[in-house]
Amino acid sequence: MLNAQLSDADMRCAERAVELAGEALRAGDEPFGSLLVSAQGMILREARNLVCTQEDDTRHPELELARWAAGHLSAVERSSAVVYTSGEHCPMCAAAHGWAGLGRIVYAHAGAQLAQWLTELDVAPPPVRPLPIQEIVPGADVQGPIPAFADRLRAMHRAFHAQTGPRP
Repeated sequence: MLNAQLSDADMRCAERAVELAGEALRAGDEPFGSLLVSAQGMILREARNLVCTQEDDTRHPELELARWAAGHLSAVERSSAVVYTSGEHCPMCAAAHGWAGLGRIVYAHAGAQLAQWLTELDVAPPPVRPLPIQEIVPGADVQGPIPAFADRLRAMHRAFHAQTGPRP
């Protein structure tokens, strides 16, 4: 839940995550993008979805960031970093986030919103049920969804599924 007002810096980083989702869409992939930001506000790493272009359903940007952080940051750096993402973490990515010990998560659209959009588009649900991040990582510091991005992200998902047709 969006339980606290987001700062201007938070909104700029969330905007960048949405831009990365657009980059994924233009590259022929599902529109998801994420970035990892240090406690000092420095962008440490960016990632976008590579599921379709790499033909690997685990190539989610949030998982890529968790793997990178685990190999490049100390436990203290990881716990104070923020992940900004266009969509709420799926259970796989939430688990990776928790295991890596990453800090706050700010997401633009919720998994429940995406599920609703896919239903409206008559797209089969994903093979893993969307669950709120806190059900996977109890106590996670999570903020989202951000209503200002909903229409834009919904349009991106509509465009992706219009190009690719139903996904099995």
